Amino acid sequence: MVTPRLVVAAPASGAGKTTVATGLMAAFAARGLRVSPHKVGPDYIDPGYHTLATGRPGRNLDPFLTSEELIVPLLRHGARGADVAVVEGVMGLYDGASGQDDFASTAHIARLLDAPVVLVVDASAAGRSVAAVVHGFRTYGDVRIGGVILNRIGSDGHEHLCRTAVEELSVPVLGVLRRRDDVATPSRHLGLIPAAERNAEAVATVERLGEIVTEGCDLDALLALARSAPPLTAPAWSPDDALGEHDAARAARDGEAGRAGRAGRRRVVAVAGGAAFTFGYAENEELLAAAGAEVVRFDPLRDETLPEGTRGLVIGGGFPEMYAAELSANEPLREQIRQLVTPRTPVYAECAGLLYLVRELDGVPMCGVLDATATMTPRLTLGYRTAVATADSVVARTGERLNGHEFHRTAVQPAHGPDETAAWQWAMRPSGSRRDGFARGNQLASYLHLHWAGEPRTARRFVDAMEAAR
Repeated sequence: MVTPRLVVAAPASGAGKTTVATGLMAAFAARGLRVSPHKVGPDYIDPGYHTLATGRPGRNLDPFLTSEELIVPLLRHGARGADVAVVEGVMGLYDGASGQDDFASTAHIARLLDAPVVLVVDASAAGRSVAAVVHGFRTYGDVRIGGVILNRIGSDGHEHLCRTAVEELSVPVLGVLRRRDDVATPSRHLGLIPAAERNAEAVATVERLGEIVTEGCDLDALLALARSAPPLTAPAWSPDDALGEHDAARAARDGEAGRAGRAGRRRVVAVAGGAAFTFGYAENEELLAAAGAEVVRFDPLRDETLPEGTRGLVIGGGFPEMYAAELSANEPLREQIRQLVTPRTPVYAECAGLLYLVRELDGVPMCGVLDATATMTPRLTLGYRTAVATADSVVARTGERLNGHEFHRTAVQPAHGPDETAAWQWAMRPSGSRRDGFARGNQLASYLHLHWAGEPRTARRFVDAMEAAR
């Protein structure tokens, strides 16, 4: 099946990938096209803007968190019914997981997808030299540079100088965007401010980006480039198929009567959302639903009660440190969570979820489920992790290895030391290892972010724990 697709990349971070990719998605959508948005790497924030631009879930493509074999199936899953898929790259074109060549880089994803690359070049401080940059990227690796978009051009003369130099390479210039200060996406300590926190302002920004790309880029040529990608043969990923082998084994063990009995009972898993909890992979919730859970969202900033019938709790990442006072002020919800969470209650919390469950965050009371405190720090902790489970939990068994990542500027101090209830251990450069998180009964809370498509049995285990806890 042919899935029209292209990858938006750049020589380095800061060149304007997000501006171009989000604007291109919005521009295509404004033409009436159904656009499937994707992001290379573990980033949660850019996909939020992609969702605003397209009306479809922004999805991540990351071979470290999932696998190389899943990249095409996951793209095709997201692109069901779409007219074109637009993939925003990460960092520079060939920058991937540290110490692993270009593994998990934008170039790696482009090769796996057999997709043409549109190179966004920041021309603000160069003239004909931009052609040398384009020539270098075109000849360095084995990805197809299908065209160039020149960003931050200052004048007609500047445009002519750069465009002529690039076209001498027989590389088409597919767009030219001028320098401008009227559209800005504000950032803070972990990058861009998530779209969910900016509401109407974010919608207006995305619409303006679509207008800018429409004015400055050749949308027909970009769409033709996407349609030049060859057919993909791997089938689309599906949560039902991903869980199929586990369901088959379960059916053989429990029998049809047992499955029918479970089907008649609600198994509500409450998933935190809203402005404070914006980080999560769409496939995680899809797997929970496929495993038999009823996924219901709640906003800890506004909702004073959990969804009716809640039997499991999932709290993903985000920025609770920016909303600590408001989260703390919602005492009815914090008290209900304290009452709900026992060692048998399935709870899965990542990063922001971890911070929400401790006793205090920067001196402000949180839920108090975990006997620990959290504080902001000046140090950014960021990177891929291969974690080994150091205890049985709601999603892993002792000794199992899972790939994830962490991304935070906070530190959590357990009251009884880090080794007593740790959930994970992973290696840290240049030497040594680190233990992280809490695992107690059916509760797991840690800094580790996981993409469950890479380990679909995590969803099955969570739903099984909900059933067993009745």
